[in-house]
Amino acid sequence: MRYSFLIGLFFCSFAFAGAQKEEQLSSNVQTAMQRSINDGQSPRLVFATPAEGEAWLTAMSARLAKRIPDEFVRRTLLTTIHYEASRAGLDPQLVLGLVHVESGFNRYALSVVGARGLMQVMPFWQRSIGSSTHNLFDMNTNLRYGCTILRHYLDMENGDYFRALGRYNGSLGRAEYPNLVYGAWKNYYAYAASNTTLAEK
Repeated sequence: MRYSFLIGLFFCSFAFAGAQKEEQLSSNVQTAMQRSINDGQSPRLVFATPAEGEAWLTAMSARLAKRIPDEFVRRTLLTTIHYEASRAGLDPQLVLGLVHVESGFNRYALSVVGARGLMQVMPFWQRSIGSSTHNLFDMNTNLRYGCTILRHYLDMENGDYFRALGRYNGSLGRAEYPNLVYGAWKNYYAYAASNTTLAEK
């Protein structure tokens, strides 16, 4: 059952990609999002101890081995996802589920409506919160934008993941996309380790 779910998830991974809607941001929100995008800190695992971080990285790396055979690339991607998700106050496993659905971990994915990269970010966000010089196919840049945008939608929806994910995908009110992300999050990337805690960000 689980394997048939994952196969279906793989073939659906591009069906729901990126139709985020451009919106007018308040000056306060725009400034906060711009500050987030332009934070120049390098990605790192955000765990209380190196051992806890390594345990998470090893577990997630094993799950991605078939999709991303190169171990260095895989671990670099996971470190970046964990850092960007954590700094945005998101569950890294949720972000893994979203990337799984949006792009199938293809950093060069391009949707029919122009959404780009791992998290299928629409180019209008460069105008709103970033710069036209930013490369949305760059792993770090794409994950920084994607996590910042998802955090914004989650705040808009008062923590309602169903509605926030709908806004992220441009399918607010429809269940297909949130259910796919939830499915990947809970059935494939869920992770629990005893005595594992996140460090202060």
